[in-house]
Amino acid sequence: MSVRYGLLALLEREPMHGYQLRVEFERSTGLTWPLNIGQVYTTLARLSRDGLVEEADLAQEPGKVVYRLTDAGRAELATWFATPVAPAEHPRDELAIKIALALRTPGVDVPAVLQTQRAATLRKLRELTRLKVEADEKADEAWLLVLDLMIFRTESEARWLDHSETRLARMPRTTPRFAQPSADEPRSVRR
Repeated sequence: MSVRYGLLALLEREPMHGYQLRVEFERSTGLTWPLNIGQVYTTLARLSRDGLVEEADLAQEPGKVVYRLTDAGRAELATWFATPVAPAEHPRDELAIKIALALRTPGVDVPAVLQTQRAATLRKLRELTRLKVEADEKADEAWLLVLDLMIFRTESEARWLDHSETRLARMPRTTPRFAQPSADEPRSVRR
């Protein structure tokens, strides 16, 4: 999601000035996306330029500009809500890349890497579960939805780590392609 659509959604609720938008954005995303006030004003300038928001004559404090959604902004927002989020076509997940590289890096104990990650993942899962138990069902509705997603993703990572460990245990361990040749290997064979 971009900040652009977050601000459009907030302005659909009611006209607001930049600081209000920042506070409501963070509250609405369960405090998981801290937003820089400069980013709010830069985004508002682009939205205004594109005709999606406009200044409203509602400022109650001098120097504060209140923005409201235009009809074009409502149409853009409706299109965004009606369009599914596309999954990443080329996952660039650091953990997957780390494990893939560990498989062919000499001297790396891949099962130990998996175990270290599993321990961290399970700690994260316990922490997320604790946060969910402590949350207020009504007051923290957005935060609970975000927590559920984080818990599901963390559980998925734990399952993937288990699967990877099982798969690697069944695979014959081969010498990595770029391993150093042994001392008794003929020089002509060395890479």
